[in-house]
Amino acid sequence: MHHWHTLSPEEVGTQLKSDVQRGLSQDEAARRLARYGPNELQTAGHHSPWQILAAQFKETMVLILVAAGVISYFIGDVKDTVVIAAIVVLNAALGFVQEYRAERALEALQRLAVPHVHVVRDGHVTEIEATALVPGDVVLLEAGNSVPADARLVEAVNLQVQEAALTGESVPTEKRVDPIPDDTLPLGDRHNMVYMGTAVTYGRGRAIVVATGMKTELGRIASLLQGVEQEATPLQRRMDQLGKRLALVALLLVGVVFALGMWRGGDLGDMLLTAISLAVAAVPEGLPAVVTISLALGARRMVRRNALVRRLPAVETLGSVTVICSDKTGTLTENRMTVTVLDIAGRTVELDAPRSGLLDAPPPVSLTPSLEFLIVGGALCNDAQVRHDRAELGRFHVIGDPTEAALVMVAARFGFLKDELEQLFPRVAEVPFSSERKRMTTVHHVPARHEWLRAVHTPYVAFCKGAVEELLERCVGVWDDGIIHPLDGAWRRRILAANERLAANGQRVLGVAFRPPRRC
Repeated sequence: MHHWHTLSPEEVGTQLKSDVQRGLSQDEAARRLARYGPNELQTAGHHSPWQILAAQFKETMVLILVAAGVISYFIGDVKDTVVIAAIVVLNAALGFVQEYRAERALEALQRLAVPHVHVVRDGHVTEIEATALVPGDVVLLEAGNSVPADARLVEAVNLQVQEAALTGESVPTEKRVDPIPDDTLPLGDRHNMVYMGTAVTYGRGRAIVVATGMKTELGRIASLLQGVEQEATPLQRRMDQLGKRLALVALLLVGVVFALGMWRGGDLGDMLLTAISLAVAAVPEGLPAVVTISLALGARRMVRRNALVRRLPAVETLGSVTVICSDKTGTLTENRMTVTVLDIAGRTVELDAPRSGLLDAPPPVSLTPSLEFLIVGGALCNDAQVRHDRAELGRFHVIGDPTEAALVMVAARFGFLKDELEQLFPRVAEVPFSSERKRMTTVHHVPARHEWLRAVHTPYVAFCKGAVEELLERCVGVWDDGIIHPLDGAWRRRILAANERLAANGQRVLGVAFRPPRRC
């Protein structure tokens, strides 16, 4: 196992026989693709239509029905034979249609999920499908990109990566290039590495691919999952037990009836026919069909809730669950934050949670100058990006740090779209957030027609957002709808009390401040 994080970028390039500036040649990339295979996770769950159809006849109850139908045919009971055959075909058709559709839907989702990446080959940047990446490729990363493979960073400019899907850490990880000598570090502490399945939320970078496909950390997890043996669901186990018991009862019935008939002097052929007929009658022909129809209805209801069920018995398994033990971030939650409280001078505004990615109607809140200042300042002192969905009017998604995305989304709900704000208040300077400063500052040009910003008496304004305590140390006043109050002890106590109250409720609290720069 290579400890790529312990090596310098040049050493990584040497070991992979790749130039960190020019990347691989097209010919070398083609040879490595043939050697390592496509950069994709292999799924062991794919089944052909014939395999799906054959699986419908593996249940004990279905096999008993098939046997009953065959016996009915040979004893001349055509009516029972037709009924049993119809039930077996209906049962198999329902299960086959559901599972075949689910299989095709999953394949379609996998095809749609193949991203394109920018890669350096022969010294030129080109766009290729992520499945064509090979070890040694040099890829370019920027905010909004999904990391296509495991890679060692060779350049990082304010780069932050959301690794919740892999490590469970909800806060984006700051990345750097310097080698880390400790070869025992867990994945979450390898700050010069990026991994398949994670997302770039901020900044940009360049990385050299060190592992693809099933050799990635995500691929190792997929291998472990595929090694888990499939167990029968509770319903399947009960149906199997019922089928075996019915088969045993039928055999006992045949034996008893046949023995009694022969003891009373009956004809051998008549007694055998009577005993077999009673055994066939003891089989509940409609039970498998009723169970399958019930599960299919449950699967259809789940589809309406955007949950795709591959195998029908899984519906019953989910209904039998009593306790779920799961990592929270990105699993039970969307790793998405929402602004729920706006606290301004002498006023607290509570907001309801919006629908994900939709521009809901504006909250029923009167928009005062102070509230507007807070919302606009939080959206401008912000590096999150908004991308609108062309296919559905009013739907958008935000790319960037979850906290900054929440500020952009609340501004959009009040009608202040990020791209329009940036055109109206263009950014002319900035000081990025850092763990030392605990705040971010941006400087914007102020249009003269904005009434509530004329109070700054300057063509520029600086917005700052960050930890409340840090801002209080640097602020001298409180802006209240155009009136500036001195930041005295009473105001400080009120602001700190609000900060502590919100933090005690498990909320992440940010402060927003502004000032007219003296020099720009």
